[in-house]
Amino acid sequence: MINLHTHNKNIIAAFFIGCFFMHACENDVNEVKELGKKKPGIEEGKNIVSFLSMGGKMKAKLTAPLLLRYQGDSALKSEFPKTLFVEFYNDSMRLESTLRANYGRYMENENKIFLKDSVIIIRINGDTLETSELFWDQTLGRFHTDKPVTTSQRNPRQKLYAKKGFSSNQTLTDITYYELDLGSFLILPDSTTDKKQ
Repeated sequence: MINLHTHNKNIIAAFFIGCFFMHACENDVNEVKELGKKKPGIEEGKNIVSFLSMGGKMKAKLTAPLLLRYQGDSALKSEFPKTLFVEFYNDSMRLESTLRANYGRYMENENKIFLKDSVIIIRINGDTLETSELFWDQTLGRFHTDKPVTTSQRNPRQKLYAKKGFSSNQTLTDITYYELDLGSFLILPDSTTDKKQ
């Protein structure tokens, strides 16, 4: 003979144990979706030295304390989160200018570099350009930004403030400024003064 009271206790116990395991195995839908996503691998490099050449001639040398290279997606990119420094060379392998920034990101598929945070370019003659953000198109050999830019030039002596950025070739010899500020100035040599004095 089956004891009905004991049988009911067993059914109730089984019910609660089943509920406990069902609750314990419950997964968050978002966590399950994240498991299925492919995450890009990250390669890390320290004390980086890299060279850029075009047509068999070295055009630039990049140094950086840290490089993070992201893989696994269609847009490969590299980041320089702890500053970078670039030296640009002419066809005779002579230094033309230098570039420094606190952060850089290289989009490999586009052959472009985005720089930000204290971007400074200095030409070998001392001309200087400063901005908060800058894009460098390696294919075209051009710089551009829509952020404010300050340039200081020695000959002719000038200081220019462009409110909406600039566009330039890589050597900074052909520059177009956008919306110059009233504080900009240019001092041209006086051709009327006697140079023999």
